[in-house]
Amino acid sequence: MKKESSFSKRELFPYVNGLVLTVFGLLCLLPFLHVISKSVSEETAVTAGKVGLFPVGIQWDTFYFVIVKSGFLSAFRNSLFITIVGTILALLVTVMAAYPLSKPGFKGAKAILMLYVFTMLFSGGIIPGYVLMKSLGLLDSLWSLILPGIIVPFNMLVMKTFFEGIPESLEESAKIDGASYMRILFEIVLPISMPVIATIGLFYGVGYWNSFFNAMIYINSQDLKPLQLFLYEMIVNSDTNLKEMSSDEMMNITSEGVKAATIVVSALPIMVVYPFLQKYFVKGLTLGSVKG
Repeated sequence: MKKESSFSKRELFPYVNGLVLTVFGLLCLLPFLHVISKSVSEETAVTAGKVGLFPVGIQWDTFYFVIVKSGFLSAFRNSLFITIVGTILALLVTVMAAYPLSKPGFKGAKAILMLYVFTMLFSGGIIPGYVLMKSLGLLDSLWSLILPGIIVPFNMLVMKTFFEGIPESLEESAKIDGASYMRILFEIVLPISMPVIATIGLFYGVGYWNSFFNAMIYINSQDLKPLQLFLYEMIVNSDTNLKEMSSDEMMNITSEGVKAATIVVSALPIMVVYPFLQKYFVKGLTLGSVKG
């Protein structure tokens, strides 16, 4: 009888676990539904605090203001450029650093690895970083948001560990055929390393997309500001932006509605892409942790 009871508990656990996770998922979704409802509700309902999970008097003037009249498209293009170019360059640099360090015969590998680990624990600081960007002539440039994060030591170590698990026989056979190290890397190693490439690329992409602090320090021009800085300024300065509009234009627009619409349009791109890439986040938790 005890065995049957134990078996039934094991059978019941996935359903209880699924129910609990579903409830928590819905609780996380409720605040975002409230923000969406507030962004499309009419002015009087938002001002009176009558908007809950469902919109009251749907209007699209707030979204029109945020997307068309506030510089959203320019900020979106900047973030798209930073994310795509930054991710490609970061992957290239990370691969070129991780591959030689994964070879047991590479001289000075331990010293170089110690330097990478040191940068994980200590950084130069904000002022030295600003002085460096200024001396390189990169202030008020999108490259100032790409180059500082072009390699993350943790990502490099994960990729290095993955490369160490690739059988040496694959590379040795290519060496016998006269292939160079670069040809071995790009024609043999990388094609079988797509799981780690996709995972690390996703980490870099999300990092560049969400980059915010560097833009506050290095960017002054309005047309060069990325999406996250645009989001910050729209939320902080929404009242000032509305004062500059005519009474007809801001008939259905409120400060709270502008903040809500800005959050929605900024979060929407990553929310659309994330479901298709979610499996790589799961892989990233264990990728490179086991050799062989």
